Amino acid sequence: MAVVNSSLTKLVVQHTCRVPFPEGPAGSGAVAARQFDAVLMTVGFKLSSELLAHLSGLSEGTVIDTAVRVLPVVRAMVGGHVQHNAYFRDFPRDVPDTLDFWLRCLRQALADPEASPGTAATVADEARHGVLNLLALPAYGRYQHTYEEMLAAHDELIAKAADRVTILHLGRGLAEELQDLYLRLAGSVTPLGDDDLRALRRLAGHCATGPQPETIPIRENRAVVNQARLAAGADPLLDTVTDVLRLACALSGGDVTLQEPTRFASLSRSVRRSLLAGLDDVVRADPGKLGDVAARREQWKRLGERLHPHEYPRWPHAAQVFAVARRERTAPSFAARVEARLAAGDVPGAATLLKGAPGLLFRSLDRLLRTASTPAERDAVLEIAETVAGRVSGRVVLSVREHLLNRAAGGGTRVFANRLGRGITAPDTRPPLDEQTVERLAAFLDAEIQRRLPPIGRLLVDPDVLDVALPLSGKATADGLGVLPRGSVTRVDGELLRFFVHWRQRDHDTDFDLSALMLDGDYRNPTWLSYTSLTQVGGEHSGDIVVAPDGATEFINLRLDRVPARFVIPQVNIYSGEGFDRVAESFFGFMLRDADQAGRPFEPRTVRMKSELRGPGRVALPLVFMRGDDGRWRAKWLHLHLKGRPAFNRVEGNRLSTARLVRATVERRYLTVRHLIGLLAERAGSVTTWDGRTIPGGPVTFIGLERPEGLHEASRVFTPDRLRDLIPA
Repeated sequence: MAVVNSSLTKLVVQHTCRVPFPEGPAGSGAVAARQFDAVLMTVGFKLSSELLAHLSGLSEGTVIDTAVRVLPVVRAMVGGHVQHNAYFRDFPRDVPDTLDFWLRCLRQALADPEASPGTAATVADEARHGVLNLLALPAYGRYQHTYEEMLAAHDELIAKAADRVTILHLGRGLAEELQDLYLRLAGSVTPLGDDDLRALRRLAGHCATGPQPETIPIRENRAVVNQARLAAGADPLLDTVTDVLRLACALSGGDVTLQEPTRFASLSRSVRRSLLAGLDDVVRADPGKLGDVAARREQWKRLGERLHPHEYPRWPHAAQVFAVARRERTAPSFAARVEARLAAGDVPGAATLLKGAPGLLFRSLDRLLRTASTPAERDAVLEIAETVAGRVSGRVVLSVREHLLNRAAGGGTRVFANRLGRGITAPDTRPPLDEQTVERLAAFLDAEIQRRLPPIGRLLVDPDVLDVALPLSGKATADGLGVLPRGSVTRVDGELLRFFVHWRQRDHDTDFDLSALMLDGDYRNPTWLSYTSLTQVGGEHSGDIVVAPDGATEFINLRLDRVPARFVIPQVNIYSGEGFDRVAESFFGFMLRDADQAGRPFEPRTVRMKSELRGPGRVALPLVFMRGDDGRWRAKWLHLHLKGRPAFNRVEGNRLSTARLVRATVERRYLTVRHLIGLLAERAGSVTTWDGRTIPGGPVTFIGLERPEGLHEASRVFTPDRLRDLIPA
């Protein structure tokens, strides 16, 4: 039970920065609580005054038990749960010139033939032919010192007020915290990221039979909840045939987003009956939903082989689904009927038909408006959209509004990112939308969102959150600490910028390479820091590590005042071995510190962002650092991958595709918190910009990067992990 409670506590701390209400005998725990707080501060966390006071009134053993549960969680949140060694022991000092370093490794290999029998002869033979195989050199790519020896070479970090401090707040009881987290995740109006979806799957097993959200609008969330409901003996929540397909994927341990094929498992008779009965109910209530089957015909055929619908004649409507999948029955899809209208040039007719699917109508507005041949047809499309707007989800309304930010003029480059973060660019060949049409639609969409926003009383806003992109999809955000949605922009304050990648291989030797591509204001004149260029453009690379059985870390250190480039693009290239989705562990992050702070290559309290590296590509682009006209640096979140090559990816080989993708993302306009606050302001009793110090009395609605201490207990707080709750249903 203790292990279960510890893992559930971990979920709460990771997702909320709250410690479930510690319970235990009263006692004198003040000394242990202060020691707990002091250890937390070494990794950039701190107990809130309320939590510190509560722990101080408990027994010392209870405080220690709480610390044992919480400390490993927060260390992992910043990447401090592993030892971060650097190839060059004194990094960032004494990093050699690249060619000098390679020659030193070569000389060592030739001077000590007994250390690696056969290596010296092989290297000498290759060198005579003008070839230098770095991987064959014993001193290359493998740590030459222990972690402890590296620590001894560095002075202690000098603490500064600007170091990151993340407050851990006192939560409610564990059961209440789990229930609240479950309701927020299950009822989310935007798709969840991978980490949140895994958390929902875990929570659903505990909460599926308790209170439920009023609606579960995101279909993959519903599949996860339905899996838990079936296990608890409750009926699944189904209203489309695809809900049944997603549930079958969940039961088989597959992909509920349906992006990847699932190998369906053998299902028990009771589960097969539940799926077929649910499918029969859906089709009987609306036979038109058979039109959704053709889009995933092969998946339905595979599922039919597991469900054996012919054994259950009492559910004939369910059998029709598989008949459509086998092409034994025709069921024109809704999209096909719309395409037929458009092919006939009947734009208003297509829009009228789409009234039956309001979300699809809104997602098709650009095409309908640019296809319309007359102002009267455009007006007809807009009028139809206005009549059904109330039935469209807030996420879709906001997505269309963001789309309009980039459609005032034609030309340029479009950027596409799928659910897995694979990014590509393409020329924008669409004709521009009529300016008056864009203005009319934008004003209507803003009014529709504003109409749905609740009255919020006093609004307190942290200015640092204004340029954070609205989280219209959790798929546009990597999992981690301090991570913001794609398109978000935040200040970068510090003299030294140091980013890092850590990975640990699973089954095969794996070589990740951390690099930094640097571009001028026109996204040209590339220079870079990498294992082939250790000291360039105001920075240092910590050295190449080529195998990671116990984990490896690479760093890049930059003095921002010495960087001549306008853009600095960190990237992680997979040179060889396992991919991001295959390795046992991989994450990226960056630290900020002043030049005089000294310290180890990795200092947890200076970590500003740490994100998991997952995705299908072989090149990861987490974010870009940008120097503005005012000379200040800012970060813009990318969360993108390039497909790359199966092996031997290097910054030199992808600099052109990286530059195109980054330029398209940087120049794209995203809908931000600033826009939503502008709409909220008219419904707020008052709006105050937080100065970072003054806490108003009484309850407020606070929107910011972190919850400040001292807010009234009845206040509503929206930090990055809860920004999705601002998006109206």
